[in-house]
Amino acid sequence: MDPSPPPHVAPPAGPGRRSLLLGTAAWCAAAAGCAREAGPSAASPPAAGVRTPAGAARATASASAPPPGTLPAAVPWRPGPGEIEPAAKLAAVRLVEALGTWPAGRGGPRNAAARAAALGISAPRAAELAAEARPLTPAADQAVVRVIDAQYGGLLPDMASVLVPSAQTTRTGSAVREGGTTVDVRLARTSAGWAVTALHPGRPGPAAALGASARAVLARPRIELPPAAAADVRSGAVHESVLRAMLRLADTYRMSVSVVRSGHPVNVFGTGRPSDHPVGRAFDVWAVDGRPVADPATPRSLITAFMRAAAAAGSYNVGGPVRLSGGTRPNQFFSDATHHDHVHIGFAT
Repeated sequence: MDPSPPPHVAPPAGPGRRSLLLGTAAWCAAAAGCAREAGPSAASPPAAGVRTPAGAARATASASAPPPGTLPAAVPWRPGPGEIEPAAKLAAVRLVEALGTWPAGRGGPRNAAARAAALGISAPRAAELAAEARPLTPAADQAVVRVIDAQYGGLLPDMASVLVPSAQTTRTGSAVREGGTTVDVRLARTSAGWAVTALHPGRPGPAAALGASARAVLARPRIELPPAAAADVRSGAVHESVLRAMLRLADTYRMSVSVVRSGHPVNVFGTGRPSDHPVGRAFDVWAVDGRPVADPATPRSLITAFMRAAAAAGSYNVGGPVRLSGGTRPNQFFSDATHHDHVHIGFAT
């Protein structure tokens, strides 16, 4: 996420889940049904091309692979400590989980709309959101989505963008396929709590012939990419400056990337300024060495050192939970409520 206007947002507080309890209970019932269809196994390893932090419980539960032809159990994402407006993230994630997970024989747009309506969304609006979420609802007999992280693409007093990178396992007949997408979930604050207003799934584009840097990024275990970010790199549309910075940072750190190009707002949230993300000149990191940026238990020294290393790798625009002094150019570092949960690393070229 790029720098946004300084929002006036309440400090971290409890999730305020009362408005979400009914919808969450409905989703969990559907997830339990999917788990029964899939068998008694727990969550599977990450999808192909997905590398998530070891021990990052928010991304996926560690377990042995399920028997061939079955799917992993659904594992609901939970906000960690230190979150700002966790209810907004929960509203976004629960809808993504509901739309992208279904038991055998319950696929299709009508069933997707019914799952959204079970969260308390009006039937007409649920149908609209299901139509917007097509990459989350591919033609398949059964599916399980696993949310890797939920980070802000923008946070203002009355509206928000929550970026939800996820991996999805689908089954058609006996064939099991790994995939996933990143969804930009837009929300508005209402008298009843945060409500989803629109979904913008990422569309990375087809794979292309790759240069040495892109191939190295995809092969580097210390660069953990969710499916949409890996597809961004494979598309050939990520700038060389970004790829080289990733490789340089991976010499010292293990990075859990949340967003590169697809699934990010076109403009800096709440402004008319174009974002560096959609043109392939930025990436966001939600965890460093397996430690979530938003977690108060993560040493600030680790995050600030990583931010300075990103600047040294050529970034003109480094944002995070701490506003740093210094830099090689004016305003090279910034911080706001949007960036309490990730480090933004942007490039001019």
